[in-house]
Parts: sequence; structure tokens; C-alpha cells
Amino acid sequence: MATLHLSSSFLFIHFKGRKYNSISSVKSLQKRNVLSISSALTPRGGDMITPHGKGSDHNSTFDFKSYMIRTAESVNAALDVCVPLLQPLTIQEAVRYSLLAGGKRVRPLLCIAACELVGGDEATAMSAACAVEMIHTSSLIHDDLPCMDNADLRRGKQTNHKVFREDMAVLAGDALLALAFEHMTVMSSGLVAPERTVRMVIELAKAIGTKGLVAGQVVDLSSEGINPVDAGLERLEFIHLHKTSALLEAAAVLGAIMGGGTEEEIERLRKYARCIGLLFQVVDDILDVTKSTEELGKSAGKDVMAGKLTYPRLIGLEKSRELVEKLSREAEEQLLGFDPSRAAPLVALASYIAGRHN
Repeated sequence: MATLHLSSSFLFIHFKGRKYNSISSVKSLQKRNVLSISSALTPRGGDMITPHGKGSDHNSTFDFKSYMIRTAESVNAALDVCVPLLQPLTIQEAVRYSLLAGGKRVRPLLCIAACELVGGDEATAMSAACAVEMIHTSSLIHDDLPCMDNADLRRGKQTNHKVFREDMAVLAGDALLALAFEHMTVMSSGLVAPERTVRMVIELAKAIGTKGLVAGQVVDLSSEGINPVDAGLERLEFIHLHKTSALLEAAAVLGAIMGGGTEEEIERLRKYARCIGLLFQVVDDILDVTKSTEELGKSAGKDVMAGKLTYPRLIGLEKSRELVEKLSREAEEQLLGFDPSRAAPLVALASYIAGRHN
């Protein structure tokens, strides 16, 4: 039996002997998330990132660490409001457990930065940014299930199904998928023209269905144990263009649509996101074989043990690192011609992804 106590400053929920204080828990959550993001973002040698591509100003530096922490704080606060502790509590707890588990919030940041690049602002992009993160979290919950990747750790914590059982984890992922579209359409009403909202829904749906994320996951699962020589680079790129890049593309495109971007701007941001999507995955594959479980916050070497296709397995570590540099340059080239000050977060994001350590 649950008892709800409301006052002007506190929301307490008692359930089976447990008590939740939404105000104090949010503050604690935000503090933990800021610390984890700050730790993840501290590069070797300092906090400032100097973009190094053709589209950068060599006389300036952009404080990407501060930008990412500030954006993540805003996103975390918005996400917390989206999923209040309501009945039935168990599913809400399962949703909140994974959605508010921290992480670098790369996809929401990409959405917001794309919106700002074309003249919009954070407030306008926030509903789409949250929707993308909800779908990303949904995909992680399902991806970790025993029938898929069978993972025990995610972001340094037990995976959702380990804490709430498989049935509740499936439902938590389903709930987040539905909430993403509801939240984006309701909250963007009045901020953007209806035709732009319809386009956003189409873009997001395509990114996660059988033309996007699901397609990548299907081919990924069916490729386990295949000889890398027989599989080929084309198959590997298909997996990651769909499984990883598609949602990053959607994040950038949604931001550009909400910000009022032109067709040319939207397509350039789509290409940029496609590059950093592949970049993200190549780096992920490298880290999987070069870092420990403690450093990654998830099980290291699990792709190798599962016989998955990876870039190091297919082309070797050295060629994989060369591909990182190539994709980083190509991403930055898509930002040429934009206002350098507005493009700085996206230039720095490509550099950050290329050099990340977890």
C-alpha cells in the first residue's frame, strides 16, 4: 500500500517500508551526475579543448567541459520532471533507475547544440533532447537483456534486469519509448510549427525502427561468430550506421528542425552526426579491448567474448585509430561556413568523442 504526502516543499512516497524524497533525491542525483560527468570529461592535461580541424579558430579555446556539465545538469533536471514517482511504483522505479543513472548525455547535447547552431536555444530543443535520451535509454535496457547482449553492468551499475527482473526491464524500455514521443509532441506544441513537429516524429520513428536502430541490432546479433574476413567492412558499417549513428543523426536533425534550420543546414548536420556516430562506435570498439571494466563502467571485452564484429577485429587497432582521425576530420568539415562561436560545441564534441577514455 502506498501513501502519498504532499506539501509546498516536499513530496514523500512510502511504499513497502521505503521512503522517497523527491527534492533531496534530485539534489543528490544531480550532484552524483555532475561528479561522474566531470570525471569523465577531464582530459589529460586540462579542461579546455582546442578544436583542431579546418573549421576551428586556432586562436581560441572552447570550455567544452563546462558546456557539457551545464547542459547535462539541465537535461537531468528536465528528465527527472518527466518521470515522477507515481503508481504503479515498480515500473516508475525501473524507468528512473536507468534514465537517471547519469552518463555523458551526448545525444541531448547534440540536439541542443544543433538547435543553437541554427539560431534556436536550449529551451526550445529540450523536449526533443529528452525524447532522444529516453529512446537511447530504452535501447540500452533492451540491449542488456539476456536474450540480447546479456550484460551485467551499465554506467558502473547493475543493469536494469539485474535489479528489477527481466519482465520489468522489458516494460521499462517499452514505457520510455512511448513516453519519448508523448513528451516531445506535447512539450513542443506552440514552440514549433505543427508541420515541423510531424517531421520530427517521422525522423525519430525512422531512426529507431527497421530502417534504423532495430535493423542495426538485427544484423549485429546475426553476425556473432562470423569470420571477420567473410563479413567484411560493409556489413560492419551497416551495423553501426543503423545501430549507433541513426539515433545520433536524429538528435542533430531534431535540434535543427526545432531551431528553424534550412534544408541545407539540416542535411549538413545529418552528415556531421553520421560521422560522429561511426566515430563513437570505432572508439567504443577500441576501448572494449584496451580498457578495464572499472575504467569503462561496463564489462570490458564482452564484444570479443561474444564473437561480435568490431573494427579492431576486422581492420586491427592501428587502422581503427587512423579511422578515428579520418572521421573526426570529416565531421568538422561539415561545420565549415557556420558561425564559429555557435559551431564550437559541435567541433569540440567531435574532438571529445575521438579522445574519450570511457
